[in-house]
Amino acid sequence: MNEQLDYAEMLEIPVNTVNVTKKKSIFKRKQKNQPQQDDIKERVVESVNERMGAYVISEDVSDPPKPEKVKTIGKRDKKSVILWTEAALVGIIAIGIFITNILMPSTVINTFLSSFSEPTKEEPVYSQITLSPIVNDFSDAEVSLNEGVLSFTAEGGVYPVCDGTVSKVTEVNGTYTMEIAHTSTFTSVITGLNDAYSAVGTKVADNIPVGYSNGEAEVRVTLYDNGVALNCIKLNGEVPVWTV
Repeated sequence: MNEQLDYAEMLEIPVNTVNVTKKKSIFKRKQKNQPQQDDIKERVVESVNERMGAYVISEDVSDPPKPEKVKTIGKRDKKSVILWTEAALVGIIAIGIFITNILMPSTVINTFLSSFSEPTKEEPVYSQITLSPIVNDFSDAEVSLNEGVLSFTAEGGVYPVCDGTVSKVTEVNGTYTMEIAHTSTFTSVITGLNDAYSAVGTKVADNIPVGYSNGEAEVRVTLYDNGVALNCIKLNGEVPVWTV
């Protein structure tokens, strides 16, 4: 009986599943001993139940609650949110600037933005432009002036009267004619060149020759304003100056 009780304790089996068996005695006992055996069995069951009560653990076998899914924002979602936010802010700023430009042209924003734009330069009139000699200081050419036209016949380089841009070059029988735009209205025309050093669209300076003369033909320089020949200069040595 003790062996069965120890085995029941190891398996933690409820005691009501334990059968208490008494070995048969060699000598038969009288029937009157049966109640005593039942008494012993009940006491053993109660004793085992008292000892096993501390080891019986009830478990909740019901399904555990499922955790709620928490929606998270991934890295890509965060980047897209940031990009859309920046785009919206840029659009709002652009709309605000557009409205203020129309309704309030003198606002601080407009004044700040206008400070970055280049101021429009007023174009000088021809008489405000300083003229330069059309020949080199070391040249032996003698420059003459006749009714506003500068001319000389000598070998050497030919210079523009002031800075400008070549607007036209023509050639007839090996002789070149060059037109130089100094402003939108003020131009000069050089004829009698044996060589033209600058092509159309080239910017020229008054200290660099634009052509060459071999001294066989006369070189002439005529000044124009809006296509009208000017006759308002004089020579101060070899330097032409305005008389207006």
